[in-house]
Formats: sequence, structure tokens, C-alpha cells
Amino acid sequence: MILALVLALVITAAGALATYVYDEGASLGARLCTGACTGLAAFGLIGFVLALLLGLTPLSIAVATAIAASPFILLVDSGRREQIVSDVAANIDALRRAAVHPTGPQIVYFLYYALGAALIWLIFDRAMIVKPEGIYTGVLNNFGDLPFHLSVVTGFAFGNNYPPEDPTYAGVRFTYPFLTDFISAVFVRCGADLRDSLFLENFLLAVGFLGVLHRWAWEMLRDRVAALLTPLLVILNGGFGWVLLYWEAGKNEHGLIGVIKHLPASFTVIPESTWRWGNAVSSLLLPQRGILLGLPLAVIVLTQWWLAIREAENGGPPTTNDGPSKAPAQKQKERRQRDWGAQKLKNAGAHQSRPANRGFVLPFLRPSPMARMIAAGLIAGLLPLTHAHTFVVVVGVGGCIALWMNGRAWGAVLAVAVVLLVVIRIAYPGAMSDFNINVLVNSGLIKVVVVTLGIGLVIALWFLLERWQRRLWFSFFIAALIIAVPQILWSTSGSAVKAANFFAWEFGWDHGKDNPVWFWFKNTGLFVPLLVIAILWRGKDYLVSRPLLLFYLPFTLCFIVPNMVKMAPWIWDNIKVLFYWWVASAPLVALVLSRLWHSGKWQRTLAVGLFACLTLAGALDVASIVLRSGEYQLFDPYGVKFGEVVKEKTEPRSTVVHAPVHNTPVFLSGRRSLMGYPGHIWTHGLVFSDRESEIKRIYAGAPDAENILKKYQVDFAVVGPLEKMVMPVNEQFFSRFEKVGQSGEYRLYKIAR
Repeated sequence: MILALVLALVITAAGALATYVYDEGASLGARLCTGACTGLAAFGLIGFVLALLLGLTPLSIAVATAIAASPFILLVDSGRREQIVSDVAANIDALRRAAVHPTGPQIVYFLYYALGAALIWLIFDRAMIVKPEGIYTGVLNNFGDLPFHLSVVTGFAFGNNYPPEDPTYAGVRFTYPFLTDFISAVFVRCGADLRDSLFLENFLLAVGFLGVLHRWAWEMLRDRVAALLTPLLVILNGGFGWVLLYWEAGKNEHGLIGVIKHLPASFTVIPESTWRWGNAVSSLLLPQRGILLGLPLAVIVLTQWWLAIREAENGGPPTTNDGPSKAPAQKQKERRQRDWGAQKLKNAGAHQSRPANRGFVLPFLRPSPMARMIAAGLIAGLLPLTHAHTFVVVVGVGGCIALWMNGRAWGAVLAVAVVLLVVIRIAYPGAMSDFNINVLVNSGLIKVVVVTLGIGLVIALWFLLERWQRRLWFSFFIAALIIAVPQILWSTSGSAVKAANFFAWEFGWDHGKDNPVWFWFKNTGLFVPLLVIAILWRGKDYLVSRPLLLFYLPFTLCFIVPNMVKMAPWIWDNIKVLFYWWVASAPLVALVLSRLWHSGKWQRTLAVGLFACLTLAGALDVASIVLRSGEYQLFDPYGVKFGEVVKEKTEPRSTVVHAPVHNTPVFLSGRRSLMGYPGHIWTHGLVFSDRESEIKRIYAGAPDAENILKKYQVDFAVVGPLEKMVMPVNEQFFSRFEKVGQSGEYRLYKIAR
């Protein structure tokens, strides 16, 4: 565990050092939060490429670490070394002064991050619980996801799963974004156990997400209260689900106190109901590990976009390698003072690091708007194998922002839409007349749609943007695609995923029988009304400035499109895109609450009430994780031991047949599963019905059972309580094979070919 912890800290420090190349003026805390996320993502991608070539060996881990730690070379430059030492010394001095004579803001910031880190620790401490009685999870939503992620981690760590096949569906290319689980597998190979490997990564990324959210809101809003509220609105998101607390109290003999002592598992997502807007912690960050890394990476990209655009606009065309801006120096100075408030920034010591005497620095390593956009592109390029939905959102929203912030964008968007409709109409008229999106997918015409959109976007960006805008945005897209395209081509080559399973027209997301308007009001509470108020609020000027509004508007597509089109086999998975609308909207809602807070006594009371209404349902979900004693068993002690038996008695890339359930002990061994839980496989877009029926014939000892085993080249079979629970088992059929291991009622048979 010590080696894994040291590795994580080195990678975090390297990522923080890299920010000195592009992120001028960031605080040391913001650099560390950014470094944890970008450093781990870069290390994961580099390590995976090396593992494809060398396997996950000490050599590949050492080389990946050396490459990921390359930002330490920046310390060679005396100017940067002086800046870094100055930043560290200034923060230590600030902490010393705060400890002796703390000010109000310092106390608030300390409590904010200390309590946040403590809460994150308690939450992720219950993600996986190891006891003598077996392996448990303290989060109901993690009951199905945790075994799947363990199968991915163990496959990389113990199963030599390179190139990776789906660990729950042997023989099929693994297209599910897996980089987060690969990083945990590296920690396992560095001495951490499964639980610690998950916890270490989860904790670093969750704290990093809190920090980068806070920094992003501060840079956009320049409002301390709103910047502090934004992460809370994101992490404690919910709707009116808290009213269920009072309904439950009416049915509980001990009233409200009795319900609080035994909180239900969730107040935001309730099965067999239309409460579907899940809390970020209980429904996304904890069970879906990919988005835990994808979200902070996306927020970092958004932060660099905002800063690069504002710096370039306020100072004229940005400085490039071919010479400084031609805008008059006085005009640059006036714009900076007017739009950024130079004096306020100078005094904001908590957010601004000291300027550096950088000495000799290569031109392309100087922080600038261009450097910010290139860095944002490289960070976005890490997303395809981390969280594919996030990559689509970042690239799509980025193109829209580039056009939207230009006055001629409307005509370009309309032109691209017209061209696209004409292409579809000519290539396949039925797609228009039937209004059936699956016609596009099944006919392969979806590729035409994507290519047309891409070409239209490139043309629009090239001809409509001013020269400096064009340089910024093309720098971003080129940097992103250089890193992302090889990942996309590699992961989709030979894929068995059926694209038609992902797309269909579906209005109103997962609204069930509810009216869509009522559905969204019920699930998001007062969030949307306050968002509208934020946009329309006007005193001497609009509360939301024009640049901020233009930057925000493309994110509304993250709400509109998932409310029209099903983007995954399971409609609920649209939340992976919908949530980015919430993340982008949260700063605007926080701005309304901050304005009320500063407006007067009764307005401050109103702000507190509104904030409670917005976050109470999510807070109850989080409280349910931390305070409830309920634990859900995934593997009993015999199952945990049997996982070790399978690991010991089988070769790393062996194929094992077992019951198609979500919690087979085989997932603890890293061996390939002929078929895992059908629900997981379905959400991956795979067709599994034939294999599922063949597995049932194997266990029934059907006449063709041995032929099926040969067809899939099965090496071992498991017979245990789970197999007997879900299907008939012909014990006589398996008695013909050699039993090579046993734990309790779990038996492992070797299939002779």
C-alpha cells in the first residue's frame, strides 16, 4: 500500500507542476487538485499503452511513472523553480498566520475543505467493506456496479487482459471506458489490496473534483459565496424528493425521528417510480467510477476555455510565437482593468499565486491563452477511454461555444442543419418519413451524419471566427484529436457493440407516465426556476453577463438532446450527458443565492431556505450512505476464498463458465467470464440471448453441452450455490470433469478439450 500511495502522490505532484506551463495565476491548492486528476489520467493512459506492449509488469509501471513524472524537469529552469518555491513558502506562511490569527474567510475555507475531505473519506470508505464474513458495500446503488468494476480491475491486475476483452463477456473487445479501473489495477500491482486501490483513487479524484469545481466557479463569477455554493449544488443535487421524508414520518410509529434514525437508501432515485434524477454522489460518482475521473477533467477543460477566451478578448489577439499582439498596449491595459478588476485580483491572495521571474523559458512553454487551449485539448484527449460520454460533451460543447460566441454563428448552425437534412433525405428517405433514428443507425447512415456535422463544424469555425479565435479553437481541437483519435479507432475496431441498441427517439427522458414538465419540476425542484431568474435578473446590469451567458448557452444542448433521443440501451444512462447541463447551470443558480445573501436580512433568510430546498434531497442521500448501518453482501467468505482458488488453479487468460449473475466469485480472480450479468452486458450494447441460453444448456447437461464448451473454448466451470439458485444443474454431467478446487459449496472443474 505504501508504494501505491507514494506513486499516487508523485503523479499528483507531477500534474501540479505541469500547470505552471499553462495555468498562470492558479493557487497552489487549485494546482494540486488539477494535478491529481490530470496526472492520474495521463499516467493511466501511458501505463495502458505500455501494458499492451509489455504487460502490467514492474518495468511497464516504472516506465509509465517516469514518463508521467516528466513535468519534474521544469524544476531545472531557475525561474520556474523560484516560482514554485515561492508558492509553497507563501502557502506555508499563510497557514502559519491563519493558525495564529485566523480571519473569517480563512476559517470558512478551512472548514469547507476539511469537512469536505472528511465527508468524502466517509462516503468512499463505505464503497467496499471487507469483513471476515465477506465483501460488502454500504451503498445500494453500488450493489450491481462494484462486482463489475472488481472484474475489470482484477482482469488487468491478475488476468493479463491485454488487449482487453470484456471481462464479463469473453471473446468480445472491451469498449466500456476502463481507464479508472486500470489505474486501480496498477495500485494493486504496487501492493495495495482491492479495497485500498479503489479507495485511494476515489478519494484523490473526489477531493480534486471539489477543488476544480470551486476554482471554475470563482474564475467565472468572481463571487466568493457563489464559488463556495457551486460545488455543493453539484454534489448535493436533488429535487423535491425530500418531501418523502415527511410521508415516511407519517407512516413511522416514531415519526420523523424514527425515519432519520433509519433513513431510506435514496430520496432521489426510487425504483418503480418517476423519481429519477439521481444524486451525484450516490448515483454517479461512487458507483460509476469512469465519470468520477471524467467530470473533473471536463471542469478543468472548461476552466481553461473560459480563462483563455477572456484573456484573449480583454487583451486583444493573444500573444503567439510570431510576435506580440498588435493591439495598443493602453487599450489592453484598460480592458484588463475594466473586465477583470486588476486590483481585486491583486488582493485575492487565496486565489492568485505570486508572479514569477521566470528567467529563460522556451516560447512555447510560456503561459498564454494559446497554451491554455493546447493544454485543454490534451486533457480532453484523455477522455475517450476514461468516460466516452464526457468526451462527446466536451467536443460538442466546445464547437458550439466557439460558434455561439461569434455573432455569425446562427447562420452557420442553420446552414449545417440544412445540409445535414438534405444528405439524410437523399441517402435514405425512409429515415425522414418514418422519423426513425434506428433507420439511420442500422443503415450505417449515422456515419454520414457524424461526418457531415464534423465537416460543417470545421468549415464554420474556419470561415466565421476571427483569426485569433480560430487559432485558439483549432489549437484545442487539434491537440484533443491527436490524443483521442487513436483511442477511438483502437476501441471501436472489431467491436461487437450494436450501435442500434443505443439510439432511439425518446421524449422527456425517463419520465414514465408523468407529464415531462411536472417530471422535471418534481425531480429538480426549484433549480430550473432559479436558473431562469438568474438569466433574467437585471439591476443596473444583468446578473449574468453577456460573455457568461454565451458561454453557458451551449450547455443547454446537454439538456435538450437527452430529452429527445435515447443515447444508451438503458434510457436512464442519458444522465451521463444531462448532468453536464446541471454542472454548467449550478454557478448561475449559486449567483442568485449569493445576490440574495448580500441583499438584506430577509433576503439572506430566503437564500438559506432556497439552498436547503435545492440540496436537502441530495444531502439525505449522502447522509444515508454515511449514517446508515445497512450493508449489502456481495461475496460470502467461501466466495472470497474461492476467488483465490480460481486465481491459483487457472492460467491468467483462462475462460470460466459460471452462473450469469453480477456477483460471481470468479470476478475476484481476474479470469475471463463466459458471461456475467445480462443487465451489464445489455447496457454495453451487446447481444447476449444466444450465449445465455447456451450456458443454461451446459448446466442442464444437454446433449450439445460439450460442443458448446468447445465452441467457446471454455477452460473451467464453476458449480456452486449461485448456479443452483438461477438454473437447474446436472451434477452427473459435471462429475465427468476433474475437480481442481473447492471452497464451501463452490467447486471448480477443469474442462478437458
